[in-house]
Parts: sequence; structure tokens; C-alpha cells
Amino acid sequence: MKSVNEDSGEPAERLGVTPVGAGVEIRLGTPTGELSMVCTPERARELAAALGLAADEADSVRTADPVTVRADELRRGDVRDGDRAMTVDGVRADGPTVHVTWKSGAGRSWNQLYDADARITLRRRGR
Repeated sequence: MKSVNEDSGEPAERLGVTPVGAGVEIRLGTPTGELSMVCTPERARELAAALGLAADEADSVRTADPVTVRADELRRGDVRDGDRAMTVDGVRADGPTVHVTWKSGAGRSWNQLYDADARITLRRRGR
């Protein structure tokens, strides 16, 4: 399978998927060579689903304008604007203080405290 770079119109790196015995071989051409891996059909389906979800998120982030909200208006699924994706995993208000649990794309979690009226810029609002 060959694709085209949307920006330049030049051929992009190649992607190939082939059944290999009871497995699936995935080949990805890169500027420095070719990556190849063989996995189970189940793992290949998980990979395809994860890639689809990541592509959907990247599309929605690219088309959305940042929005700024008060800390006490944060909700689960909100994504903070910045270099790294940080998603709100939980919010709890305790008087004038808001406890926010953030989760990184790598799966790490941490808590931060904010004044309820602190302004937080979001890349995308949660559903």
C-alpha cells in the first residue's frame, strides 16, 4: 500500500500488512529503513483500533479551537492545551479548592490543586 504526503504530494512511507502463517506481518517504511513485526490476529486488531482512535483524536484536536474554563468547570475527558496531552481523569471541588486528577497519554496519573476560579486552557472539551 502506498500513500501520498498531503503537504507535498510526494509519496509517503509505505505500509504493508500480510498474513504470515497464523500471524500478521506489519511492515512500515520509514526514511531510515523498514520496520517489521509479526503479531497475532487479535493483537493486529487491537493495534488497528488504537490507531483509529488516535487518528480520530488527532483530527479533533487539529480542528478544535482552544477554550479557557474555570478550574471548577473542568470535567472528565477535557484535554489540556500544551506540548503534551493531559486529560482530566477526575475533578472534585472542596470549597474554594478544586482537586484535579490528570492522566498522561503514557498512562501516568497525578493530582493538582487549583483555586476554583483559576483559568485552564483546554485543547478539547470532554464529551
